[in-house]
Amino acid sequence: MPILKSKNTKMIALYVLITLIFYKYNAQTCILNYSTVTCGAQQIENYLPLLKNKKVAVLTNISGVVGNTTLVDTLLTLRINVVKVFGPEHGFRGKTEAGDKVANTIDTKTGLPIISLYGKNKKPTPEQLNNVDVVVFDIQDVGVRFYTYISTMCYAMEACAELNKEFIVLDRPNPNGFYVDGPLLQNKYKGFLGLHNVPIVYGLTIGEYANMANNEGWLKNKIKCKLTVIPLINYKRNCSYELPIAPSPNLPNIQSILLYPSLGLFEGTKTSIGRGTKLPFQIVGVTKFVANSYTFIPLANKLTNNPKYNGITCYGLNLSNDVYLKNHPKTIELKWLIQMAKYDNSKDFFDKNFNYHSGNDTLQKQISLNQSETKIRKSWEKDLNNYKKIRVKYLLYPDF
Repeated sequence: MPILKSKNTKMIALYVLITLIFYKYNAQTCILNYSTVTCGAQQIENYLPLLKNKKVAVLTNISGVVGNTTLVDTLLTLRINVVKVFGPEHGFRGKTEAGDKVANTIDTKTGLPIISLYGKNKKPTPEQLNNVDVVVFDIQDVGVRFYTYISTMCYAMEACAELNKEFIVLDRPNPNGFYVDGPLLQNKYKGFLGLHNVPIVYGLTIGEYANMANNEGWLKNKIKCKLTVIPLINYKRNCSYELPIAPSPNLPNIQSILLYPSLGLFEGTKTSIGRGTKLPFQIVGVTKFVANSYTFIPLANKLTNNPKYNGITCYGLNLSNDVYLKNHPKTIELKWLIQMAKYDNSKDFFDKNFNYHSGNDTLQKQISLNQSETKIRKSWEKDLNNYKKIRVKYLLYPDF
């Protein structure tokens, strides 16, 4: 910033304010290498004493690693008594499609029982926790309300609280943790896609979220669990992170992860979001012909057995370029949803799941009434400001 020699302090203050605003809204998004942060799982010396001489269950998936080794294998090598593994949506090894049944099984490598916490059994039962003293949670989150790992974590916290079991969260960076945005969840739409009255992008690491849910009385019957969070070292909240492991099968890269808060809303519409292509959560399309639009054909592949519009040409948008990475607006982008709704121009563009993704029955009506993105965003402001007052109490790391 250049030095001003003017004696007019009001003008100087105004200049500084304008400059700061410019940098805040026009600076390129910083995307850091994951190795710049020391994750909770890497700090073995801080949580190993909490596990010794105890029967341990690990709630994890493919992202729960220490270096190149799974947390489960690491703990077994350290002679910790791991008695079972709980697996969330996509399973322990992370190979199951979104929404598909995840079965209980035996891990072929370790011989440990793997208990699915997806489908009908979303919360550990008393029987499943009977031989457990402590549950260790280590899953990479992406900071979006309808990404179901925070729901899995909170259900497990409830179960541990009810049975007086300990719960440990090994914190990991949030690649969408550099902003807060979106409509807050309304009570009538609470479910696995959102348990609490938070915005779509809540701006917390999973460890911070655990503290908030526990201390705000958001667990069932306002019960509290014996919670320990192993915090990150060198985490920079104002940056995103290039994750070393895809957090779920159809979020293969940083572009898809940054687009997910916006494109996840399309899950409740007629739109294909690129499953069955090389660009999941980076392209969107409908089958209605749209002149001069991007086209793609979803096809069954190893990640998606039966993608929406399998073998049918889709017309829409390609959002996979790196411009979005460098100039992230620090908001959810509604313009693509509005544009695709106009492309399709049908009464059944939205389906019954849309309100559960948006968390309310207002956004669908606003788009159907052709309200501007500015007006829609204005309707979120009061709730967002109230949420931010709650959020700030649970920050373990410097804010924006």
